[in-house]
Amino acid sequence: MEADYVIVGAGSAGCAMAYRLGEAGASVIVIEHGGTDAGPFIQMPAALSYPMNMLIYDWGMSSEPEPHLGNRRLVTPRGKVIGGSSSINGMVYVRGHARDFDHWADAGAQGWAYADVLPYFRRMEHWHGGTSPYRGGDGPLHISRGPRENPLFGAFIEAGKQAGYAVTDDYNGARQEGFGPMEATIYKGQRWSAANAYLKPAMKRGNVTLVRGLALRVVIEEGRARGVEMERGKARSVIAAKREVILAASSLNSPKLLMLSGIGPAAHLAEHGIEVIADRPGVGANLQDHLEIYMQFASKQPITLYKYWNLFGKALIGAQWLLTGKGLGASNQFEACGFIRSKKGVEYPDIQYHFLPIAVRYDGKASAEGHGFQAHVGPMRSTSRGSVRLRSADPRDNPVIRFNYMSQAQDWEEFRACIRLTREIFGQPAMHPFVKHEIQPGPGAQSDAEIDAFIREHAESAYHPCGTARMGRRDDPMAVVDPECRVIGVEGLRLADSSIFPRITNGNLNGPSIMVGEKAADHILGRAALAPMNLAPEMSEDWADQQR
Repeated sequence: MEADYVIVGAGSAGCAMAYRLGEAGASVIVIEHGGTDAGPFIQMPAALSYPMNMLIYDWGMSSEPEPHLGNRRLVTPRGKVIGGSSSINGMVYVRGHARDFDHWADAGAQGWAYADVLPYFRRMEHWHGGTSPYRGGDGPLHISRGPRENPLFGAFIEAGKQAGYAVTDDYNGARQEGFGPMEATIYKGQRWSAANAYLKPAMKRGNVTLVRGLALRVVIEEGRARGVEMERGKARSVIAAKREVILAASSLNSPKLLMLSGIGPAAHLAEHGIEVIADRPGVGANLQDHLEIYMQFASKQPITLYKYWNLFGKALIGAQWLLTGKGLGASNQFEACGFIRSKKGVEYPDIQYHFLPIAVRYDGKASAEGHGFQAHVGPMRSTSRGSVRLRSADPRDNPVIRFNYMSQAQDWEEFRACIRLTREIFGQPAMHPFVKHEIQPGPGAQSDAEIDAFIREHAESAYHPCGTARMGRRDDPMAVVDPECRVIGVEGLRLADSSIFPRITNGNLNGPSIMVGEKAADHILGRAALAPMNLAPEMSEDWADQQR
């Protein structure tokens, strides 16, 4: 089997690239280890807690014991299914802040500033929120807002306003900072994953083919990538690339594949008996993530989703969704949010809120107190860095993942601010009719030491790993890909997924990962990039002197 382009990974970026390369007339083979995304567990938005906890859809990875979090191992779900993690995520759509991308450009990713990436966000979006020069209206990726019928959503946004924060009508548009409605990749009541948006339409054209199998390594001959060795059942074969091989296997599996192929830190490869083709110490370095806690409150009124948190209630929601595509099953329930700054002197938001009208964990375990609600909150730009390393030279082994969470004093300061600022917001008059008491951290956690103890025991990953093959200048020894996504040191090989982020973006990573796939496709095709758009973001004028 051969094609012009061989893409490893049918995830957020891989699907977007397959669509754009196929649209240009090229033949494309996409290798994906996971299977079909059919069925309500993936396609029904409200069922989001199921697929990320099912090994049929998830790679089943977890971190090594995290020394600053009581040596807990944190799970790190990654999608093993068409659509990748866009098929098992919470469907929240956040582009990131304009300044995030300006930082990328400053760090050596020339051509990836906000003005450069904005046209690609517009190209990919089909936004159902009206018209705006910042937003796209006819792209493959449908983006919608939930109905916000539960009064708790409006109360949360109003409480943010009463606490002195701005209200923003579109955090993905001109102004991110403030409280407002949250956006989701949901269309007509269905999860609008990268598979639904990009891969399935691309395959209908006939020149994009999906092949199921485990990618073992990139075949490199005389310094050039020639194809991908893969395994199906017990049979091994090589899929040849006439033009290029493109890795888009996630920020955990893409660096693993590079290292298995001889591209990475030379000493580490030698430990596993792997011949070094390109000594790139940045492969697997620079691992970043968002960490969050759930601030939970008991509700005075029985208006939360807890009333459906039983077999009969879930069956009712599921039946309504299956028959009509509507109702509570058609929402991820993340319908209100906020982005704020932790203190004065921070130029743009560094704290994110997801509000949820039930007190429940991501794994679906409800709070013990019945009716309640919660805000997921955490800092956006931790300076802690971790790594991804090979466990062995066996491609079937999951990599060794060390996030090194909370290893910087600044992390603790920012997390304490998250908790104290959140308590203030939930103490506003708009929340008085609903807040009975704080469930967690609970009134016993007041001092720095008590709050730190809670964080150590309860902080969870927001499942946003990135940065493990960062983009930068070709003469930067820690860069892995150049600004055209070419792997430095090997011809005919590119990498385009969240691995290449120089620094993590504000908010959820599905949106910027798809954007990377969109922009990389133009580089791969040798096209001129879309013309930059010089639309400046709206910033808080007094950020240097005021926290809000």
